[in-house]
Amino acid sequence: MEEITVLGIESSCDDTAAALVRVRIGSGGARGPGEILSSVVIGQEGLHAGFGGVVPEIAARAHAERLDLAVEAALAEAGCGLGGVDLVGVTAGPGLIGGVLSGVMCAKGIAFGAGLPLIGVNHLEGHALTPRLTDGIGAPYLLLLVSGGHCQLIEVAAPCRYKRLGGSIDDAPGEAFDKIAKLLGLGYPGGPEVEREALSGDETRFAFPRPLIERTGFDMSFSGLKTAVLRARDDLVAVAGGITVADRADLCASFQAAARDLLAAKTRAAMVNLASGGAHPVGARRLAVAGGVAANRAIRGALEAAAAETGFSFHAPPLALCTDNGAMIAWAAAERWALGERGGEITARPRWPLDESAPPMLGGGRKGPRV
Repeated sequence: MEEITVLGIESSCDDTAAALVRVRIGSGGARGPGEILSSVVIGQEGLHAGFGGVVPEIAARAHAERLDLAVEAALAEAGCGLGGVDLVGVTAGPGLIGGVLSGVMCAKGIAFGAGLPLIGVNHLEGHALTPRLTDGIGAPYLLLLVSGGHCQLIEVAAPCRYKRLGGSIDDAPGEAFDKIAKLLGLGYPGGPEVEREALSGDETRFAFPRPLIERTGFDMSFSGLKTAVLRARDDLVAVAGGITVADRADLCASFQAAARDLLAAKTRAAMVNLASGGAHPVGARRLAVAGGVAANRAIRGALEAAAAETGFSFHAPPLALCTDNGAMIAWAAAERWALGERGGEITARPRWPLDESAPPMLGGGRKGPRV
């Protein structure tokens, strides 16, 4: 058993992040949980709030200005210099290409200057392996990756081996939350704002659709749900000339309930499918959730209940590790290092499917077409 210290750098969207993680490496690969020595995230909410969403050019410039500061702060927080780092991991995609490129170039400079090996990490893999970093769970397990840019149900057959079962064919849930917040005059990012409004709302007032919920398979859709909220708002405005505080809370609660029900139903169906297939025997059935939307308490509660109903254990990272962070990138790099990967030429990629054998998914979103 050996221990390595990994510097992880993340810049795929609107968070500039760096972290140091200590990982134990054994004959069977990385052994979780890992020890997070530091984690620094410099958000960009203030830069994008006036636009109601992420502006790629602004995000890229902010990453270029802040990446070295984030790395310096992470090293200081860990009480570690580059001489104490064994490996560098960096998000090489998918994501907004300007931000990804900024991170890759920063990591290349650090690795070259310090004489360290460098591994390019798939951002989605960082999320997919977070339950191993935080809980040390073994594979296989089912992962629901649910964020502002992605929504996928993935079977993690083994570390770095993935099978996509389904996902959103259009908007990602987090993207839908942001758009609902914008059309209701709430702040950015929209997820926490909608969740806060929903606490005082009546989720039964508006009968919003649950697209594809009755259809066989594990694909989802959120675009029609978003449109239904827009029409409900416009109907209220047409009748009364505007919406009240109570109307807004009810719209948020009804929208959140529809998203919750859809995610829980499709995830439950995937768990039943895996349990019946024999690859996930009793005692080794695990559901993990990751991504920013996993911080939503109503959605997290519904997923936990669905796991209990189907005999799966439930694993969710701490809220600080649901959103983008450098620790998950450091851990994913360590997992690949433990499997024998030793880096090579790294190219920034705006699109990079986790399951490269699966056909591309339809639709688009903040980070481009679903992959």
